[in-house]
Formats: sequence, C-alpha cells, structure tokens
Amino acid sequence: MIRLNRPRRLLAIAAVATLALGGGAAAFWTGAGGGGAEASVGDPQPLSLGAGSPTAQLYPGGSATVSVVASNPNPYVVRIGHLVLDDGSGSGGFDVDAGHAGCDLTTLSFADQDHDGAGWSVPPRTGTVDGSLRIDLPGALAMGQDAANACQGATFTIHLEATA
Repeated sequence: MIRLNRPRRLLAIAAVATLALGGGAAAFWTGAGGGGAEASVGDPQPLSLGAGSPTAQLYPGGSATVSVVASNPNPYVVRIGHLVLDDGSGSGGFDVDAGHAGCDLTTLSFADQDHDGAGWSVPPRTGTVDGSLRIDLPGALAMGQDAANACQGATFTIHLEATA
C-alpha cells in the first residue's frame, strides 16, 4: 500500500474528480438524440386566366399578339410552363362578338406558347390582393386566308389553359 502525504492525496483526489466530471460532461455534450416534427401546407389554389384577346385587328392571312392576365391566389410563386388553346370552351376555343356572329371561327388558329421554353412565373398573393402577370404572346393568333367578309372588324376572345 502506498501512503501519500496530505497535499499529494488532495491532488490525487482532485485529479480523479476532474476526470470523472469531465468524462460525464463529455458524455452529456456528445450524446445523440432524435425527434420528429410535422407541418402542413394548405391546398394549392388554381391559377385563373382571363380571356385572351388580340392586341391588333386580324386580317386574312395575318397574325396578332394575344394578351392574357394570369392571377395567382397562392402565397407563393406559381410557374406556367405552357399556354394552350382551351378548345372545350367557346367554339373550339374562340368566341366572336355578337355583331359578327356570321364569322367562321374555324379560320382562326392559336399556336401553343412556352416563352421560348422558359415559361412564366406568376407572383404570389400579397395580403388580400392576388398576384397577377400580364402575358403577351407575339404572333400566337392567326387568321386563315379564306376568312369571310363577316369577320371584318370582329372582336375575338381566345380561351386558354395553363399547363406545367
């Protein structure tokens, strides 16, 4: 048995206590843990598209830019990849004003649009105001060469759908 004098004995006790407490602290701070959390987001609301309209008068064999406004009721940006003719609305996707009911809408055509592959980003709702984006589609609407005189001066509505 080894006998230590009082100062060495206190030093040995202090060293053992320091190692014991230090090891416990290291175990406490390096321990692993786990847990879980859950969150939910409200259901996304669909965008709404106003009726498209040509920005200039059409004529047989000509084309026009179509302007449409997209509205976003969601609190985040929504992306539109393509705008296509909604041929299930109106007469094959088109309407004409009442004063030109004799205009044959089958002479009209709409070229699907994707903004050169970039699509469009519709801004989010801010407070109580839906985000909105005016989209101009250059040359998207065309009138065939065989359009009847009944189409002169007509106002057209173009029904569009947004797709991803």
